[in-house]
Amino acid sequence: MKRSYFGSSIAEFIKIDDKEILGSLLGQHGHQTLEVSQKNAWLRQIAILKQQLYGLNGYVYFEFSIPRMGKRVDNIVILGGRIFLLEFKIGAKDYDKYAIDQVIDYALDLRNFHEGSHHACLIPILVAEEAKNVENDVESAINLRQGVRLNANNLGDFLQKFNDDELMDVDSWESSRYKPTPTIIEAAQALYQQHDVAEITRSDAGAENLSITAQTIDEIIAKAKLYKQKSICFVTGVPGAGKTLAGLNIANQRLQVAEEEHAVFLSGNGPLVAVLQEALARNTQGKSKGNALKEAKAFIQNIHHFRDEYLKNEQAPLEKVVVFDEAQRAWDEHQTSKFMRQKRGIAEFNSSESEFLIEVMDRHTDWCVIICLIGGGQEINTGEAGIEAWISALNKRFLDWHIHYSDLIVDEAGYLRDGSLKEWLKNKGNARKRLHLATSVRSFRSEKVSALIHALLDTKAEAAQLYQKVYSQYPIVLTRDLQTAKSWLKQQAKGSERYGLVASSGARRLKALGVNVKTKIDVAHWFLNAKDDVRSSYFLEDVATEFDVQGLELDWVCMAWGENFYHCNNGWVYQSFKGNKWQKIHKLLDQQYTQNSYRVLLTRARQGLVIWIPEGSKGGDITRHSKFYDGTYQYLKSLGIKEL
Repeated sequence: MKRSYFGSSIAEFIKIDDKEILGSLLGQHGHQTLEVSQKNAWLRQIAILKQQLYGLNGYVYFEFSIPRMGKRVDNIVILGGRIFLLEFKIGAKDYDKYAIDQVIDYALDLRNFHEGSHHACLIPILVAEEAKNVENDVESAINLRQGVRLNANNLGDFLQKFNDDELMDVDSWESSRYKPTPTIIEAAQALYQQHDVAEITRSDAGAENLSITAQTIDEIIAKAKLYKQKSICFVTGVPGAGKTLAGLNIANQRLQVAEEEHAVFLSGNGPLVAVLQEALARNTQGKSKGNALKEAKAFIQNIHHFRDEYLKNEQAPLEKVVVFDEAQRAWDEHQTSKFMRQKRGIAEFNSSESEFLIEVMDRHTDWCVIICLIGGGQEINTGEAGIEAWISALNKRFLDWHIHYSDLIVDEAGYLRDGSLKEWLKNKGNARKRLHLATSVRSFRSEKVSALIHALLDTKAEAAQLYQKVYSQYPIVLTRDLQTAKSWLKQQAKGSERYGLVASSGARRLKALGVNVKTKIDVAHWFLNAKDDVRSSYFLEDVATEFDVQGLELDWVCMAWGENFYHCNNGWVYQSFKGNKWQKIHKLLDQQYTQNSYRVLLTRARQGLVIWIPEGSKGGDITRHSKFYDGTYQYLKSLGIKEL
């Protein structure tokens, strides 16, 4: 794959006519609308670089691809064994912080995901054409904590210091493997702009099953369409394996195959839907924000809005292919009936949410496909039925449907507890290994993070060993002081890497320490807004709960460990805050919801995690007794988790 619009030795670049270089850039850009300002910017870049690179021995690229982010770095200059990333701001008189963060982000992307850059010296540079000369800390730039700030006149003087007769193997560097792991927001934006899933995901053997799973589902859809069948697929995956990404990819692909299919991505996760809709709208060029948001809402919808639409009428939906994200969160019959009676005035509703959603799609007279994305161990709401409600509905009412399922659903505990349903599925369905996503692509620094969190919550002995294996690539640390935790986050994060504060919705007495889980946050602002916006996660003022962050992720996380789930006498104690005191949780299902909320929170970070466990009250506040915190702290310490 050609990674840049133009690349040549510096000597060749200086010889080539400016218009010829511009022609190459325009040709590579394709047929998209190109602003006159961009052409002029390229011409100015060419002129500046020809002047400033004169006499240097090296290589220069224009518009080098950063696939994970769906963007391109203006220029890369290679001198000796050093790689300089240049972000140009033509006409700029100031060194804007956002532009410095942007070029640092490009350098981080190459360091983390481009094999040839893993151990290379990467130096991010902001070239503000008309800005004043300033002092630069090159060492900090090499560590990617700062960017070098230069202008059109002193760029050459700076680069001259690094000129070297012995140039690295540029071809080998450029062609080395690129294995990105985008955030779900980045991935949604890239797919929406017609990037292929293979471009934005890791290509190594361990994670290739994203593409394989997508291909398998595509084949199932094609067969259903050809033979006029109704099919349902159950896709499983470890936390962070890319189930949502796979679902978005399928929905997007089907829109491209045939618009009349009206593929749609549905999720009951309100915060995820809100964040993705807003992210797609903000990232859409050439349309008003209102129109962009309208289109994004047609592509990604809240499952409850979809459900309510087809409560009103008995028509078949427009959609032929429907992707249900986190399908295990669909409500059971009791919860659905209660909601329909209380909120919709329907007295005799006796279906689970899953059954009703299948019935809606069953209205099609020819073909349709439902794709259910299943996450194990993440049910966090009362009434979430898990996968059993889907299988039960198929068994009860929809025997003519073709069922394709991940073999883990019957092979592993935790998916289907009902033995008779499990046997029925084995006989009726088609087990497919390719419908399981086995590798986490969220925690790119360590794929053992998910296993560590499971072992930690299940109090298994191997948690300590897993921590030792994980720590060097994915730091997890512990503190009793919130300010220390916040400082650590800020020190770790580089460029625009996102960090934030999370806590369990049941950790109600953290309020006494300024962390109020009852305060509602605007998730789109929290996840998407910049560092200078008080509503963003960066400010570490607003705390997000498991309901806000499930399905989403940050680079660095501070998790506040609350009082509702604490370690005591070699096991966990579960409690909820009622009125002015804590009450023990005895129901096993409610205990599971509480533990799962911590599982969700502890797996939100892509790069590292600090766990803050407060000190108990010293002023007689029994709702914040030291036993609610100290046992957990000692347990985590016993696993070897390092304290700040």
